[in-house]
Amino acid sequence: MVSVLKERPSSRAGVIRGVILPPLRSVGVLGTVVLPLFLSACLSNGREEGKTAVSYRESVSRVQSAVDDFYKEEGLLPILNADGATPRFEKFRIDLDKLNKKGYLDDIPAVAFEKGGSAYFLLLNEERDPTVKVMDLVTVQAVNDVQRKVNLYRSAHNGELPAAGELYPGLYKIDGKKAGTERIKLTSVYSGQEMDFIMDKSGAVYADYAFDIMSAIDRAGVQPSTGEDLRPLLLGSSWFVPVKSLPYYWVGDRPVPRASSEKQGAE
Repeated sequence: MVSVLKERPSSRAGVIRGVILPPLRSVGVLGTVVLPLFLSACLSNGREEGKTAVSYRESVSRVQSAVDDFYKEEGLLPILNADGATPRFEKFRIDLDKLNKKGYLDDIPAVAFEKGGSAYFLLLNEERDPTVKVMDLVTVQAVNDVQRKVNLYRSAHNGELPAAGELYPGLYKIDGKKAGTERIKLTSVYSGQEMDFIMDKSGAVYADYAFDIMSAIDRAGVQPSTGEDLRPLLLGSSWFVPVKSLPYYWVGDRPVPRASSEKQGAE
């Protein structure tokens, strides 16, 4: 649990790591993770269809309500500790057990990792408008599996990377045959389309969200700014975060991820 001040001013602002939190909003609805083997079972295409979509929608709504109530009564956010190196879209994981034990959440959602599901519940905009989102652990597992294969190849080939050509500046497609990753497949939580794995010059592996971001731009009918990270476009129409991603910027006429050498690590 993040250490915060229990005593709070009349505005109900909380304190997290020395940062004053805003008053509770009036309406509250919307690294490497070691995972057990059962996370290899994927959800339906896009993972936002049919019963799965209903389950996530209801779960996010219930957790959001519990977080809002907890914050209103306790003056702090029910989140687990995370260090400064934790990527943005993995950082503020909600303490579902605490919400459940203290009576703010009747039962932990079945889709949650804590109940054997394949999702972590996170908070974004924690300092201004704490909003519940979902981190897909199937995506995390797939990227971690590819990362291990890349690391093994690199160790066995004097530091050489299993690159199959440069897709973006400083970012490379992975040669599945060399790395032994041909059987590792990943479908997007946003579109259900198969995703590419990309790696930077240091061998760090990420999921490529370019297709999903481009689709979001087309749907919104917007002209992106050149200096703005485009990933928030995915957050506006989904409860999932783009985990294991790099920041994307508009270059020419398409979204392009920025290599970790320019901006450190996945977010």
